Amino acid sequence: MTPDRAEGLACAPFSGSYAPADCEFLLKPIRLAPTPVALKERMIQGAIRHYSEMLAPESLPPPAYLELFRALTQTHAERLGREILSLAAYIARTRVAPLTVVSLARAGTPIGALLTRALGARLGIAARHYSISIIRDRGIDTNALRYLLRVAARPAAGLVFVDGWTAKGVITRELKAAVARWNRTEPEHLDDRLYVLSDLSGTADVAAGYDDYAIPSGILNATVSGLVSRSVLNHQLGAGDFHGCVFYDQFAAADHSTWFLDQVAATFDAAKIQDLTLEARAARGRQTREWLRACMARTGIADQNLIKPGVAEATRVLLRRVPERLLLRDPGDAEVRHLVELAEARGVPISLEPTMPLRAAAIIHSHGDATGRTASARSNEP
Repeated sequence: MTPDRAEGLACAPFSGSYAPADCEFLLKPIRLAPTPVALKERMIQGAIRHYSEMLAPESLPPPAYLELFRALTQTHAERLGREILSLAAYIARTRVAPLTVVSLARAGTPIGALLTRALGARLGIAARHYSISIIRDRGIDTNALRYLLRVAARPAAGLVFVDGWTAKGVITRELKAAVARWNRTEPEHLDDRLYVLSDLSGTADVAAGYDDYAIPSGILNATVSGLVSRSVLNHQLGAGDFHGCVFYDQFAAADHSTWFLDQVAATFDAAKIQDLTLEARAARGRQTREWLRACMARTGIADQNLIKPGVAEATRVLLRRVPERLLLRDPGDAEVRHLVELAEARGVPISLEPTMPLRAAAIIHSHGDATGRTASARSNEP
């Protein structure tokens, strides 16, 4: 009997379009017909189905949008290299080797791959990278954790949880609750610290920074994330399976997953490691929370899940939700150019918010009451 079968697991890693040295997904590829965006939104907000049971359709980005992504990557490559390297150095200095980078799929996946490259190529520290699922209201994939600890035999003390960014801190709280449950019931003790590039909610334990900017990997979907979908948890998955995903191999010709890693990693040799500080965390978290409360009061929105703060989260809304409005601090800012293009393409109104402590935010259309306000819509997709 193989070790994974002995653990009751019926699953194995796969690397998507990445080289295995860059990333191994602890996800099960499945076939899943896409749910039209408007129908998906109604089912989520009506509590008919959980968001993790469905996927919106994914398509290739238009050539002009793809060029914008490439230009944005070139613009931010040095900054990303410096932030990734600084985060990697902090992890190397404060965590116990051997290190296992555990990214939260899929926003965390490219960041986890870059951290692993930085640890090895620049810092000389061998690390493995696995990308696993965490789902709001459902928790982390415990089968993936069992695989890491008991099949791959990765030491618990070296597991490092990584994501791309925080917005309102939802996934941070989900991670900490999930790790607390694990530590109460399982023999291995896990460290619940979360490491991110940008911490807009002030909830991550360690962040490379607190600025709201267009992280390039945050403006594409599968074609910058190993050609995998957001993670899925539905009736197709058994008790011994990892959480699921769809593998979009039909998009291979337009895949930029490894290209993005290469562009950023090329800056590592010249990048200067900077000390990371937590001094700005509390102030950033307070700014975001106060703005969110003010926005809810001003718009009459009772469910904060309908408001998505930050460039990355606003991008997600425009790519796979039903947006009601895009809020921008400065529509002429190069960091939000892709948002303007997406909004114009979908006919989404843009409102100017010059005093907003973020570059962007998006409001999701409510399927609640007639006014689209004050209904207790359960728009619970992160």
